[in-house]
Amino acid sequence: MTSHSSDAERTGVDWDAESAGFDDEPDHGLRDPVVREAWAARLRGWLPRGPADVLDLGCGTGSLSLLASEARHRVTGVDLSPRMVERARAKLAGRDAAFLVGDAAAPPVGEQRFDVVLVRHVLWTLSDPGRVLRHWRGLLRPGGRLVLIEGVWGTVSPVGISADTLAAMLAPLAADVRVERLSDDPLLWGREVEDERYALIAVP
Repeated sequence: MTSHSSDAERTGVDWDAESAGFDDEPDHGLRDPVVREAWAARLRGWLPRGPADVLDLGCGTGSLSLLASEARHRVTGVDLSPRMVERARAKLAGRDAAFLVGDAAAPPVGEQRFDVVLVRHVLWTLSDPGRVLRHWRGLLRPGGRLVLIEGVWGTVSPVGISADTLAAMLAPLAADVRVERLSDDPLLWGREVEDERYALIAVP
C-alpha cells in the first residue's frame, strides 16, 4: 500500500518505519523482471503515448514513477512519508522526476496541472473520497485522465472500494470511465489472488 495521512490514521501503519521493507512485496518493489514488465505493459496502456506530465500520488518508493519515467513521461511524486520520498528520489536519481513530501488528498503542487493523475491503493483509505476525486480532477489539464488502481482486500473483514462503487462516484465527474480487471493476472502480484483488484481510467 502507498502512504497517505488518512491511510496512516485508518490502517495504523507507520509508513516511515515500513519504508525499509516496502519494496520486498513483489508489486511494490517490482524487483522480479516478470512482475516489473507486467506493470510496465499495463502502464503503457493507461498512460498517453507521447511524453506527458504524470502526478503519482501516494507514490511510496517510486516504483510506478520509475516505470512512467522509463516510458519518457515527466513525473511528480507525492507521499506523506519522508523516508518513502527519500527512497523514491534515490530510485529516480538523474531522471526527469521530482518528489514532494505531502498529503495525496491535497498535493502541494500549487497551480501546476498534469496530463495524468496516477494513484495506487490510496483512495480507499480516505474519509471523503468523493471530495478528493473532485480535487484530483481539478489537477488535470484539458484532455487529461485519472488512473486509479484500487481493490477490495480480505474475506472476513474486507477493506477497499469496489470497481462498481468507484465507477458510480466518477460518473458525474468524467465523460469516459473504463474499468480494467487486474485480479486474474498473477504476473502483476507475483502470485494468484482471489480478491477484487482493478484499474479505473477516467477522462473528464
